[in-house]
Amino acid sequence: MVTAVTEGIQVSVEVTYQAEFSSPHQHHFVFTYKVTILNKSPYTVQLLKRKWEIYDAAETVKTVEGDGVVGQQPILETNESHSYVSGCNLKSGLGKMKGVYYMEKVVDGKSIEAQVPEFQMIANIFHN
Repeated sequence: MVTAVTEGIQVSVEVTYQAEFSSPHQHHFVFTYKVTILNKSPYTVQLLKRKWEIYDAAETVKTVEGDGVVGQQPILETNESHSYVSGCNLKSGLGKMKGVYYMEKVVDGKSIEAQVPEFQMIANIFHN
């Protein structure tokens, strides 16, 4: 698990290689990742948008942007957390991701760019 904290917003990521959904011989590697966002700031915040950079050893960098996370724009009060699971397909068994969550303080609309820590995706194809 990797963690980053930006202005009291803690983002932790745990990644899992999904061997049962992958086909290494067809260059298809599936990973899931669980993200937990914990608001340690004294402000209520809302996650509005996300931006990911996805690095695959077999491809160039992909950038993915969109509203919220898995269809939600959670509002987090102080000491509240939000967790979700998402996934990523790679053409190689080696990659990494990092990103940013664009959030705002509910009280005054001020922006926070909460960093999503870089995490590695490594397929464990040599063990059963």
